[in-house]
Amino acid sequence: MPAPQSSFADPDDVVARFDAHDHLLDEGTATALYLAVELGRPLLLEGEPGVGKTMAAKTLASVLGTPLIRLQCYEGLAAAEALYDWNYQRQLLAIRLAEAHGDTPAEHDLYTEDYLLERPILQCVRHRGPTPPVLLIDEIDRADDEFEALLLEFLGEFTVTVPELGTLTATQRPVVVLTSNRSRDLHDALRRRCLYHWIDYPGPAHAAAILRRTVPAANSALIEHATDFVGAVRALDLDKAPGIAETIDWVSALAALGVADLVDPGAVASLAALAKTPDDRDTIGDAFTDYLVARST
Repeated sequence: MPAPQSSFADPDDVVARFDAHDHLLDEGTATALYLAVELGRPLLLEGEPGVGKTMAAKTLASVLGTPLIRLQCYEGLAAAEALYDWNYQRQLLAIRLAEAHGDTPAEHDLYTEDYLLERPILQCVRHRGPTPPVLLIDEIDRADDEFEALLLEFLGEFTVTVPELGTLTATQRPVVVLTSNRSRDLHDALRRRCLYHWIDYPGPAHAAAILRRTVPAANSALIEHATDFVGAVRALDLDKAPGIAETIDWVSALAALGVADLVDPGAVASLAALAKTPDDRDTIGDAFTDYLVARST
């Protein structure tokens, strides 16, 4: 099955079109997304929480003008939630109707496409729209090893085998993006089927550009000082280092409180937007006190 024609001219085109959707991409991520579309290969995006992996897939669907089909992974996720299931209520009703007429339905009559329930992956395979969908398999590292094994057929061949119906093949090769926070190691078999890209925390200049776009109410000095402080905080021993998502929340909170600079007394009350645990709250609070002392000298 041939891969669909790329909708991007080159990685620079990816950057420009994402920018039109208010999503600023770095060159590496733009290149990875371009190749995923151009080559028709699944793309595994790894990185710390809050660096924009999920949003990249969402924006990709918007840029391509195609549906986003999302599968949120969790411990215990099974085929019935991810691939397909059978409509047992309809099957039972069919049995009872047949029995009411003195018939006994054959098993193969109960396992047809009429009784098949499409879950995200099968929905993706059977998509009949004008453009292939973007399938987001979010936080694959939260799922079990067994679920990874279930994905291998689909990631390698874009097919799903339903024993009662045979092998179903995607008529259009979907754009597949998997994300992982690296809470556990993924198997080599899954990695071999994917292109790979690591999304790092944005540098100060890139982070500031993102904040200027997403928090227009914040002034340039506040954005510059906030990005510098968050960059320093990430070097501390934290349970969860703040990502760009937390940085946006924090600067949004500062702007909502009318804080124009971090030395403003009202800035301390906003630090909860950066911390996700009590220990991190205390550590960040201490770091902020040190920051204010350094600013005053």
